[in-house]
Amino acid sequence: MSSATLTTAGILLVTVVAVAYGGLTLLTHLARSRAGYLDNPVRRGLWTAGHAHAGVLVLFALVVLPYIDQADVSAGTATLIRSLFVAAPILMPLGFFLSVVRPRDTRPNKLIWLTVAGGGCLMAGALLLGVNLL
Repeated sequence: MSSATLTTAGILLVTVVAVAYGGLTLLTHLARSRAGYLDNPVRRGLWTAGHAHAGVLVLFALVVLPYIDQADVSAGTATLIRSLFVAAPILMPLGFFLSVVRPRDTRPNKLIWLTVAGGGCLMAGALLLGVNLL
């Protein structure tokens, strides 16, 4: 594995701590029946989705990293693909969380578009990597 891929893997592994902390936070909201979480289905749903997407996308990024080194791409393209796969598990959950920050929010605000940006990064990275592996 290249040093750039190992560095990216290290960064992603450190984010697992943030994902675990998010899970603990959600569990605390449930256990303590915090106002604005259990009684707000929109917020509860988006925060649950944010946590789930963060975990899955970090794992997915870790799985695809070795394939980047196997693809016949320039160093710049490899860096772009790595960056896209790191951006997805950051942007998408942020969109879910930040779109309903206040406990009384019953509709997502415009920051929900971060989820779309994260999805776009995921699709672009997967497409770039997939095509270059063929």
